[in-house]
Amino acid sequence: MSDKVYVLGGYQTDFSANWAREGRELADGIRMVLEGGLEATALEARDIETVHVGNFAAELFCGQGHLGGLVAAAHPDLAGVPASRHEGACASGSLATLAAAAEIEAGRYGLAAVLGIEQMRNVPGDQAAKLIGGSAMWAGHECTDVRFPWPHVFSLLADEYDRRYGLDHRHLAQIAQLNFANARRNPNAQTRRWVFSEESFGTDERANPVIDGHMRKQDCGQITDGAAIIFLASEPVARAYAARRGLGLEALARLRGWGHRTAPITYAQKVAASRDEPYVFPWVRRTITDAFRRAGIAGIGQIDGIETHDCFTTTEYMAIDHFGITPPGESWRAIEAGDIEIGGRIPVNPSGGLIGLGHPVGATGVRMVLDCWKQVTGRAGAYQVEGAKTFATLNVGGSATTTVSFVVDAAGG
Repeated sequence: MSDKVYVLGGYQTDFSANWAREGRELADGIRMVLEGGLEATALEARDIETVHVGNFAAELFCGQGHLGGLVAAAHPDLAGVPASRHEGACASGSLATLAAAAEIEAGRYGLAAVLGIEQMRNVPGDQAAKLIGGSAMWAGHECTDVRFPWPHVFSLLADEYDRRYGLDHRHLAQIAQLNFANARRNPNAQTRRWVFSEESFGTDERANPVIDGHMRKQDCGQITDGAAIIFLASEPVARAYAARRGLGLEALARLRGWGHRTAPITYAQKVAASRDEPYVFPWVRRTITDAFRRAGIAGIGQIDGIETHDCFTTTEYMAIDHFGITPPGESWRAIEAGDIEIGGRIPVNPSGGLIGLGHPVGATGVRMVLDCWKQVTGRAGAYQVEGAKTFATLNVGGSATTTVSFVVDAAGG
């Protein structure tokens, strides 16, 4: 990055909550996460100079647009502060983070709040699947006769890996088991109290029914209500923030690098374009290598852990080789070797990811950066990766149409 952008911390809501059952709506979620974030970081609302909101589908689920106005209404000191909303399907929160960081780099503002939010459990599950289906793909052109569009698309990804390299569903099941196990360590995880049997990750149709093709129940990320917030700062603001707490600038974290690419919207066009390439999603690979290059990182060997987009087990399987943990098509090697477990060579989703922690769509990209901040500053608690100084994210919207990656490190690392 041309100018340093620091992460001062943040907050996430409990992803196990069902806001509608609690009598809450989207505005309540915004207020909750804002108040929690200010308390967690000891910041004042009056110090926030700009706000960026990540949200995908508030109009569809809540009949609510114009979310910047809800932020301005959440605290008296935010009335009059510029606020913008960003949408890129499941990558909405990362787009909001990119925009806030760009404003800081440009010198427009010194302190930005990035707030990601989604309320999705206020409608039945079948309806939720439809709402987040066609609107994030080419509406009227893809999956028009499919009951569950995204499980279908990411089952096609399993087909593509099987065609090119061979695929054993047991490796996908291991990804699910690992993410649910990691989520048990996370006090904010939607599934932290869920109980599984020996059959839960196998082929038993009652314990783990097929949703579409290769995708069974436990292969799928969750439908979640939740919000996350982070505060990004310029170097002068970060230095003053640290000094007020008797700390040096090196005690903070920073956004060290970023990547952002957009591919054609249809899954079929993406896969056709990559037919003769080693990576199934070459744009995803380039997004990651862009982030590494901007961070001055030679490769995966300089990364201590990853928070990646496991909306389905196949997307994490894809991320493993696209990050370079293994050669293309050999993600199974890292799974079998335990490389991606906490304590392994390169832990993936120690938070539990979208499968275990939960997936409030617009909040996910923000939550990923927050979890990276926790890891590199030693605040991740029971899911801390020992000695972590540099973490990376991978956040994808649609069938890897919008892809964003960040590298977050300890400023003194």
